[in-house]
Amino acid sequence: MSGAAKKNMDQAKRLRDLVEQRSRLAEETAKTVNARVMTVTSGKGGVGKSNFTVNLAVQLSKKQKRVVIIDADFGLANIEVLLGVSPSFTFKDIMTGTAEIEEALSDGPMGIKFLSGGSGLAALTDVNDRQITELLNNFVKLDAVADFILIDTGAGISKHVVDFIRASKEAVIITTSDPTSMTDAYAVIKSAVETEGEKPDFKVVVNRVYNPSEGREAFDKLRRVCEQFMGINIESLGNIPYDPYMIKAVKRQEPVSICFPNSDSSRCIEAISSKLLADVPAAEPSGIRGFMGKLMGIMGRKN
Repeated sequence: MSGAAKKNMDQAKRLRDLVEQRSRLAEETAKTVNARVMTVTSGKGGVGKSNFTVNLAVQLSKKQKRVVIIDADFGLANIEVLLGVSPSFTFKDIMTGTAEIEEALSDGPMGIKFLSGGSGLAALTDVNDRQITELLNNFVKLDAVADFILIDTGAGISKHVVDFIRASKEAVIITTSDPTSMTDAYAVIKSAVETEGEKPDFKVVVNRVYNPSEGREAFDKLRRVCEQFMGINIESLGNIPYDPYMIKAVKRQEPVSICFPNSDSSRCIEAISSKLLADVPAAEPSGIRGFMGKLMGIMGRKN
């Protein structure tokens, strides 16, 4: 078979697969329930935020939940590196119309799907009403294929990170017990709280602790200052121990919850996933459509 013929066959198969995917999504969208959208963030880099996101997705998937990760740490590629997957498309391809959501989702382990961030965030600040409608119609399809949508943001208190937090109903803050990490975690919460509009429910995970009491003490310090100076309550999701198996898993580009499922860190993240499932939100989730609509309203747009 010639190279041109093979190329044509590959393109035809890709088109057939895409049509089938769209057909399935159309059927599922008709009976969809809004996904639970959670933003995962941190005050500083290097505290294990993306690693936590990936492993939380694995643990939720083990509990028969459909999970999509959106890598919103634009410009970096942490999720795909941790999963050992090279995506064909990114968020930017959706923004420019090069690809639709069905094509842009990459397959990860355990049935997890993820959307690579690329450099797509900047385009959100310069879209018109027609583009917004098309974007929402595209992204709303995720509610049909996901029970949980985990949005992994960049670290720090940049406007883009705070915007993602403000658009969420639930925000998971990853920190360590290190004083600088705690200070930065407080700064992230403070930046989101000081802006106008509805505030998310803040949930905290203390990572890389050497014993449970270290994690409890760190959370209690953060809880007290949030109550004293901002008048808000934050919730502890639990602690994750320092675990050499986590380091080994990162080097293997596999989630520790898969390659070392009985490790201490895996067991703790499994407990966190169970806590999240038991902690049912009071209000019905608004899904990815609600999140994206709020996000673009916050970021502003050009009509």
